[in-house]
Amino acid sequence: MAEMRLQKFLARAGVASRRHAEEIIAAGRVTVNGAVVAEMGAKVDADAAVVAVDGNVVRLPEETVTFMLHKPAGYVTTMSDPAGRPTAAALMADEIAAHPALFPVGRLDADTTGLLLFTTDGALGHGLLHPRRHVTKTYLALVEGVPAEDAVERLRRGVRLDDGMTQPAGVRVLAGDEAARAARLIGRGEGASGHGARHGGKRARGVLEGGGAYVEVQLREGRKRQVRRMLQAVGHPVIALHREAFGPLSLGGLPRGTARALTEEEVAALTALAS
Repeated sequence: MAEMRLQKFLARAGVASRRHAEEIIAAGRVTVNGAVVAEMGAKVDADAAVVAVDGNVVRLPEETVTFMLHKPAGYVTTMSDPAGRPTAAALMADEIAAHPALFPVGRLDADTTGLLLFTTDGALGHGLLHPRRHVTKTYLALVEGVPAEDAVERLRRGVRLDDGMTQPAGVRVLAGDEAARAARLIGRGEGASGHGARHGGKRARGVLEGGGAYVEVQLREGRKRQVRRMLQAVGHPVIALHREAFGPLSLGGLPRGTARALTEEEVAALTALAS
């Protein structure tokens, strides 16, 4: 962190407003590295200086950071894995080395690609996942068959799963340019595991021949494997799944397997949702 004016340091440390901080400084109540500093223009090294007010050391609050990762298929959303499977945390090794408190916000299945958040802000992470916040997550799914309108309406109203009824969801069967875009983002089913991995390429090609469809699903809850279970419940098993957006954030052109820090504006937008 760069040098900053002493009054700004005191304000950020929660001691007082900047104007009141100036009064405290002028009164000779502030020391920096043991020496009284009463000049208004004085600067301090925010990382190294020991600042005290009336003999009590004050510190800046720890800064939090939040990253967006474009998770590829085949990575489990854990910090480590006893079975030795690749982890999303391994893709964040450099970021975690710099910020050891980073943790993933929620999970994506190993098969699922797309937007995964990592943060050091526990309150933000908890708030984004809290059921009362209803933060919308947008998924693109490649499914077997073409859902008819009655199946889409069931999904929109809510379907019964083994853990109860789902909340209403935003669901659209994509066509034309939107379907072509979904195909690019999903990778036409590449990377799916299990049955999908063995037959994913053939089944994905079937989409172009009328044997499947691309579906957009917007959820405001986050049960385990929910999108897959919902589509299975209406007779359209998922071949491949991609999370395109989390609240107001989307991956944009972020390459698969890479991460970037969120901007202040993006963090502010997430914080507003989590509050």
